[in-house]
Amino acid sequence: MRFACIFVCLFFALASAFGATVSVTEVGSHVGQTVTVEGAVSGVYTARSGVTFIDMGGPYPNNLFAAVIFSDDAARVGDVSGLTGKTVDVSGTVKLYRGKPEIIVRSRDQLKAK
Repeated sequence: MRFACIFVCLFFALASAFGATVSVTEVGSHVGQTVTVEGAVSGVYTARSGVTFIDMGGPYPNNLFAAVIFSDDAARVGDVSGLTGKTVDVSGTVKLYRGKPEIIVRSRDQLKAK
């Protein structure tokens, strides 16, 4: 019985870890919250610094949202270059950077291509 209770608690904790699913147009009103953002990828760009940007809701600089992968996390996340044009779920905590919402992606389980 105790194991079952622990399992149920763990299940609900993991299920709510990534919060509600929101669209790219709504994500700006969820800053500070953990959500899953669903939308079409407008473009993928890797800067000379090694930081990769997955833009959604339009191409940079007019994108509505970006998933950001720092170079230190690139190996854990894997190749994302083929995501352009695909619908993708990005899960994590929404932050603002220069007035635009973003989620920092540190592992592949935060990304799900559909």
